[in-house]
Amino acid sequence: MEASDANVRAKSGTEEEKHLTASDEAITFMSSIEPAELQRCVFSESLAVMSENGSDLGTFSVSVEFSRRAQQPCVLLHAQSQGVIDGCPCGTTVTAYISVELEVLEEDYHEYVELEGHSVDKKCYLVQHDGQMVISKVTTVGHEETKESVCYPMTALRGLVTEGSSLLMMRLIALRKKLPKNMSFVSLDQRLQTSHTTFNELGLKQLEVGGEVLEGFGVQRTVHCGEDTPAAWQCYLLDDGHLVSRMQVGSPVTMKLVQLPPKTEKNFEKIPLAWEEDLQMVSEFSDRKEELKADHTSYLRQHPEIRALLSDFLLSLLLRKPNNVFQFAREYFLPFAPRRSPQPNLNAQAQ
Repeated sequence: MEASDANVRAKSGTEEEKHLTASDEAITFMSSIEPAELQRCVFSESLAVMSENGSDLGTFSVSVEFSRRAQQPCVLLHAQSQGVIDGCPCGTTVTAYISVELEVLEEDYHEYVELEGHSVDKKCYLVQHDGQMVISKVTTVGHEETKESVCYPMTALRGLVTEGSSLLMMRLIALRKKLPKNMSFVSLDQRLQTSHTTFNELGLKQLEVGGEVLEGFGVQRTVHCGEDTPAAWQCYLLDDGHLVSRMQVGSPVTMKLVQLPPKTEKNFEKIPLAWEEDLQMVSEFSDRKEELKADHTSYLRQHPEIRALLSDFLLSLLLRKPNNVFQFAREYFLPFAPRRSPQPNLNAQAQ
């Protein structure tokens, strides 16, 4: 499939575009995330896609794990839904690299619907490069392909939330069991123009999962698309961040958790500690390392004689080249002892 030049449009983030900004509450929320909170978000889950009458239509899954991108610690999120609705196969896949400050570093979004006689396929790719967010989109309807591209400075996308990062944010909100008011973020609409995404609390709700009644914390995410009708999704999550239900307002399709995730067993096989992948441990190690470095540097600065003493010792050692370095060091530093008591004969003891 080839796209004609007329179907290829390039836009600039400054091209007659009003600058939308995230609310202060949204920026504060993103910057307040602790490594321990992200650690609790690292798990996989799977829900069933169901119709109003309870028919099984497909599956929806989300996995979060720690990763690295360009040597930078980050979170890798992968979400996928697939099924058959009204006899038409459809699906969505999202892969996103998200920084520990919830900043989107890279995201690949793919959506498709196979209709009778033709198919609709949408792909959108975002990546940070040289202080800008480069975005490319390819839409294929039947045999007609349309390409679009846009580039925004990162300063214009402060507080950006995408499909991928919104799923991670839902888990973090559920863990805190509290949603600040006026949570308005920057997002991108279907035309790749900046818009707003808001999060609002729905309160607590009793939900049945696997024969058990659980309490879910509700959050509504609303994507405002300029003059178009806003699109809203309502989600209910457990206090550990697991998703219980998810549905788009006005849609007859609901994603439901049909089985509780297995609880952590007390008796489990010990696995090696990969502390480099634990953001909290890496942070504590770095802080302690810098603290010790500063303390040692301060002590050496207060006692310059240490460097002179060690320098003289190494010079004598290299000039003499003794076979027994330990005996030489003992005899070299012995005169510096404030009190010299008779020393035992080490050679005699060894015999």
